[in-house]
Amino acid sequence: MIMNKQLRRAGLLLLAGASAIYSFGQGSTLSAHELAQRVDRHYNQLHSLRAGFSESYAGLGSHRTESGTVLIMKPGRMRWDYSSPAGKLFLLDGKYAWFYTRGGRQAQRIPAKQLDDLRSPLRFLLGHTQVEKELNSLTLTPAPNGCFTLTGKPKGQEKSVLRLTITATASGAITAMTIEEADGAVTRFTFTGEQPNAAAAAGAFVFTPPPGVSVVDAMPPV
Repeated sequence: MIMNKQLRRAGLLLLAGASAIYSFGQGSTLSAHELAQRVDRHYNQLHSLRAGFSESYAGLGSHRTESGTVLIMKPGRMRWDYSSPAGKLFLLDGKYAWFYTRGGRQAQRIPAKQLDDLRSPLRFLLGHTQVEKELNSLTLTPAPNGCFTLTGKPKGQEKSVLRLTITATASGAITAMTIEEADGAVTRFTFTGEQPNAAAAAGAFVFTPPPGVSVVDAMPPV
């Protein structure tokens, strides 16, 4: 049960709809539909992306904040290297998702198709998802620093997720994502220093268990 919860909590973000129109700049207007399309265009043209991230979680009587660097590459690969807590790794190699903390005696893996993790919806940044096809009842509101928020209910996740909010610039670059779950838990990711089409070292998306570390197949969420 704990593992299932962790798999859900680590990443989840997707989008849909159209509603209010807001003014910005010199009398120009922006709708939820237009911003969703800009987000799609911004990321669909990339083959890779690197950014710094911070992740906060509050719920079930606990609170934690983590941070590090995320590297995303098409098709279907991502790598989350945590600097706090140091040594924690989440890796999606296209076939499996891997969870490992340096010094641990086990590495957990789960088939990518069975992954239900709050980080996994970031795959839409890999060009696999369109915002308006993933979120119902999409709405737009202004946010600080000239940004906007897109908020909606992820399709197929209605029982577990109340809403997902994406904060993006007017050009479509995502700066934050917030997931509010049905049990009251809230997870927020913020992103800084986006590097489009970043280079990846050879083997960046290959996980090789260190000597003495056993591989455990994690159970998919239920």
